[in-house]
Amino acid sequence: MEAMPPAAKPPASPFTPLDFQLVLLRRMADHNPDLVADARRTLGVSIADMREANRRWQAMLRSPRPRAAAARYRSILGTPESVRARTVGDLECEALLWPVPLWPDLRFEVTLAPNGAVWNEWLVRAPGAPGPEPRTLDDLTPWSCTVDEAARAFAPARPLEGTAPTRFGLSFTAPDAAGVRRSCVAKFTWGLLQRVGVTG
Repeated sequence: MEAMPPAAKPPASPFTPLDFQLVLLRRMADHNPDLVADARRTLGVSIADMREANRRWQAMLRSPRPRAAAARYRSILGTPESVRARTVGDLECEALLWPVPLWPDLRFEVTLAPNGAVWNEWLVRAPGAPGPEPRTLDDLTPWSCTVDEAARAFAPARPLEGTAPTRFGLSFTAPDAAGVRRSCVAKFTWGLLQRVGVTG
């Protein structure tokens, strides 16, 4: 009897904007698992869904023939909501912004260098949306502000290299509830504040 040919694998479902939000959450779960769990419930997805979305994302990044980052984001998130000129040092860059339903006041921003390479990719405040105005350490709660907002509020802030491409740090001083200025390190994932530690 002839052996039956192996069944063809069903085509993978498209990677959707919902899947991308799960990728953002997966990285944030290391710092704020309770907030991430609440966000998952809002989206109606399980831990397994989040892990699977992250697995597929990592597979895309590590593919032998990976798609250019800007093209990858366009294929997943669609046409950018807006495109803005952005000056980074001496470079005139282009910033592409997409809405993120989980955080209506934020946008996912991808900054492209003049040669089309992705210079940065993270969450920023939506154009025209009122941002927070943190004044003390107590105002720096998880998910309350972006890198740019914290850096402006507690200038001069010094950028710190993150432990992964999606992570970023800031070192600055800020007053505590009693008005005593403290040395701090803030940790961000995908540009959104995750936690603040007092170092002095």
